[in-house]
Amino acid sequence: MERGTMTDIRIEDLRVPIRDAEQQQMFDLATSMEVDLMPSKLVAAAKRRTGLEDFGDPSLMDRLAAQVASVESDTGLSGLGRFLVRRRLVGLLAARLRLEDFIRRHPESLETELEPPVIVVGLPRSGTTHLVNLLATDTRFRSMPWWEVAEPIPPVGDGPGRDGVDPRYQRCEAEYEASKQVSPLTSLMHDRPPSSIEEECELLDLDLCTYVLEWHARVPGWRDHAEQLDQFAHYAFLHRELQVLSYLRGPNRWVLKCPQHLERLGPLMATFPDATVAFTLRDPVAVLQSAITMLAYGDRNRRVQIDADQLASYWVDRVERLLRA
Repeated sequence: MERGTMTDIRIEDLRVPIRDAEQQQMFDLATSMEVDLMPSKLVAAAKRRTGLEDFGDPSLMDRLAAQVASVESDTGLSGLGRFLVRRRLVGLLAARLRLEDFIRRHPESLETELEPPVIVVGLPRSGTTHLVNLLATDTRFRSMPWWEVAEPIPPVGDGPGRDGVDPRYQRCEAEYEASKQVSPLTSLMHDRPPSSIEEECELLDLDLCTYVLEWHARVPGWRDHAEQLDQFAHYAFLHRELQVLSYLRGPNRWVLKCPQHLERLGPLMATFPDATVAFTLRDPVAVLQSAITMLAYGDRNRRVQIDADQLASYWVDRVERLLRA
């Protein structure tokens, strides 16, 4: 399929994946992987990667422990699924270390004045990604491409080479190409090349406070824990991140988007009182069909077995929570 065209996607083996001998061998190896998610080891890995020590807010460790405990209760994750969670958590912790270090070295970055943003809000799979990418073509806005979201603060001394290409872009591109080999249809459902504009939910998660983990594992315990968090404090953290990123590269008027803002409009508007909010609308039934199909397809790699009924039950409830908040 050519980029920019549309076609129906039918996954005949969605519930029970059909694999050839080589694919089955790789799946069996991935399923049997031993992955240690002990919080202290995740923290140690992030510190080794960055050479840094200070995470800022000590309560971050409580939220890390809550996330890990919830993941550990998900007995259906494959070894690969656990590895992907571990990689994500270590990456978030490393990014948090670099953020706090940057602010320590450049406290003036927090004096950056942000202009009133435009914020896209709507259910996941309702067109929020398309809308924010359209708005981001207006160069008066500051937006976040995926390569920057993946590594918001570059390692010290890791700047663009003579060709002007940021090493973070190159790393993101390599990961993107590898992911297409493992999960080829995902890019047809939610394409995420390095230059695509992504959501600030990923930035918020440097404070370990969002629903992103729910897309990687069955973690109702974390969902319930996150509902009790002081989201006003977490949105203040997001504001600080945006100040730092604008300090690194302007302009200072952001175009943002995150479906989870639906259940956090109070903290959102308290943090950005002059924001213009654009809501996307789509039939929740179509939203669920799209989300569950995408999640079930991803589960063929990250879970031992696909339980589409359980998946549907969880996300029907989750979407209702987003709408009723």
